[in-house]
Amino acid sequence: MAALYEGYTLCGLVPAQTLPNSGIQGIEAERDSDHVVVTDSTRSVTLYKVSDQKPLSSWTVKQGQTLTCPTVYNTQTKEYVAVSDNKVVRIWKEEDILLDKTFKATVSSDVWRVHCAPGGEPVVLFQRGAVRLLDSLLSAPQQPIEEVLAQEETIRWSTNIVAESQQFVIFTTEQKGENFLYLQRLNPNTLQRYRLEREEPGLSPLSFSASYRDKHICLLYLYPNGHVYQSVVSVRGLGADEGAQALPLPRTLLLGLPVGEGLLEAASALVLDEAHVAVVGVPHPSAGAGKDFLCIWNTNFQTLQAGKEMAGKIYGQLWTYSNKLFIPHGKTLSVIPYECPKSSLASALGKLRQARTEESRAPASVPSWNNILHGDKAQPSRPVETRKTRTNRKTQSAPSLTTDQILELIKTAPVEEVQKEVEGLLSRADIQDLQPSVGQLASTLVSRSLADPAFYTPSTLVQLVHTQSLCHSVCPDLVLLALERKDYFLCQLCLQFFPDIPEAVTCACLKAFISMPDVDAEKVSLDPDSVSFMETLITRERGQVGLQNGFSPTSCAEDRSDALSGGGTVINAAAEDKEKTSTPPEQICPVGLHKAVLLNEVLLTAYSDTFLLPHLKDLSSQHVVLFLQYLQFLYLKYSQDASPQIHGLRSPSLAQIMDWVCLLLDAHFTVLVMTPEAKGLLLNLHSFVKSQVRLFSELGKIESSLHELNKMKTKKDVGQYSIEVIELF
Repeated sequence: MAALYEGYTLCGLVPAQTLPNSGIQGIEAERDSDHVVVTDSTRSVTLYKVSDQKPLSSWTVKQGQTLTCPTVYNTQTKEYVAVSDNKVVRIWKEEDILLDKTFKATVSSDVWRVHCAPGGEPVVLFQRGAVRLLDSLLSAPQQPIEEVLAQEETIRWSTNIVAESQQFVIFTTEQKGENFLYLQRLNPNTLQRYRLEREEPGLSPLSFSASYRDKHICLLYLYPNGHVYQSVVSVRGLGADEGAQALPLPRTLLLGLPVGEGLLEAASALVLDEAHVAVVGVPHPSAGAGKDFLCIWNTNFQTLQAGKEMAGKIYGQLWTYSNKLFIPHGKTLSVIPYECPKSSLASALGKLRQARTEESRAPASVPSWNNILHGDKAQPSRPVETRKTRTNRKTQSAPSLTTDQILELIKTAPVEEVQKEVEGLLSRADIQDLQPSVGQLASTLVSRSLADPAFYTPSTLVQLVHTQSLCHSVCPDLVLLALERKDYFLCQLCLQFFPDIPEAVTCACLKAFISMPDVDAEKVSLDPDSVSFMETLITRERGQVGLQNGFSPTSCAEDRSDALSGGGTVINAAAEDKEKTSTPPEQICPVGLHKAVLLNEVLLTAYSDTFLLPHLKDLSSQHVVLFLQYLQFLYLKYSQDASPQIHGLRSPSLAQIMDWVCLLLDAHFTVLVMTPEAKGLLLNLHSFVKSQVRLFSELGKIESSLHELNKMKTKKDVGQYSIEVIELF
């Protein structure tokens, strides 16, 4: 029986205020099953790694230009293809940064879509129905493009399918209430036109979906009255081009979906396999009005097999790649994993209950981030059962609550009872078996804690986070709840275990940590390993002064004087500073021990520069200066100590420290320049940057020497002792 599993958020949406669409123009598969390309309705294209729920790259056209069709990925050339302003074809690679500096060509007619099916070449479909292979079009971009469609005929939907070693471009059109299907074969070029049967007067299909099976192209389409039809066309029956003559296209009613009162407005039906259809924007048969659902229907047995309520507005958009459904709703783009096993009458009627239970355990509904990041290295071994554990098991064999019963209990029971039952469930069940339920338990606990100020279960939430079966997308309010309750230990654990924390939440944590008084921070219990690292770093004796990581403290004043060498007075001031600061005063940590530990967790959190910068601008100048002073302290410690990072302890790297310095300067440079107390800090940071530049310059000088050493062939047998002269140049 089909199943929908726990979903997660891929990205946020910015829907247009005056338009009914979601702000997403299209989603296309990329290099593998874990990457997709998302094109918005205006100017941006973003590459996402789905399992990490993080953007890898983003490209934007200039202000005033608009992307007019979804971007596709050419797997053969590893290039992206998009169209801006209807006529400008743009091609670029992942390493390209600015679209304006990449290849572009202007064609002579408006483009409807660029399609690139797996295993096929990119094809361009023009708004007037003509089709060209991309390479053929770019060989002469201004070539004349014929008009295939009638004067008032417009394209409504299109796709591309590779079948029988042939490429087919499929598109539907509408003309004066009539709907047509066009089937364009490439090499050899043949075009066939079909007329869809009329539905009730004035009704046109809301969505189309096409699939290929058994040497036939199957077209699925949904009408506003809830009728889902299927039409089948044989790919081997395509004859020569018959011009404007349209053949009648028979249809079969697959489903009659419930629509409630009125007609459907924003809905979509998508083929999943030969027996299952995903539908969004259609009311659930057993749910009340006003609720939007994503459902999977079995077309063989006319049964609803899975349903999930979707919060927020539904836009009637739906995509599927690699057993994942991508659906925009409200202000988020969600990814819903699904499974459609081979259907049988028994499973459709719910008679195979035991089999269904076992099957539903196979795919994890909550991503296991530990497995994704570290593989299956650390699988806890089951302890050997002793007489004592057998005795304990017997005493615990009294009837215990199921997960569903505990979820209901959380909504009303007192804190002590909830903690006892949830912790009991976690202790008596295998974590792998509980993985799909951990997200539900955490979400229910968080929901009640937000609604009831007197209810809070910190130890239970910590246990759920420690299972490593949670992520921010599954329980998005957990970190904010921890900040609200000032539970900084829970915040620390979430920052450690959640790899998908949004940049806005990261900045909220940073603001809370840095504004917390040191006295309050010292009262907080934190991860011992993180505290040990900072204690070691703060109390470690200063090592021999030398050049570490490209920075020498003795050259700090020299770098500052170089930066200020604009006049004699300033140089004298620098000389006085040099005398006063023979030992750098920045050796004292500007924040308390526990506050430093929390700030380190922020430094270790993954982020994207593009999305983090706007939120960093919300920090006050006082907090920015304090954070920069702490980063300066870390940099100096790392530069002076030969091995500041201790194996096995969580600690930020030197690269992460410098990245955050640059981010803060980018976000607040104007304010810092105008702040008198930040003058010395900026000069020190300038010297840090100079030392890094100097380091990379020296590394660049020896690069060629290292290459030569790598190319040299060593003698196979040099004996126990040898002296060799190596000439590099």
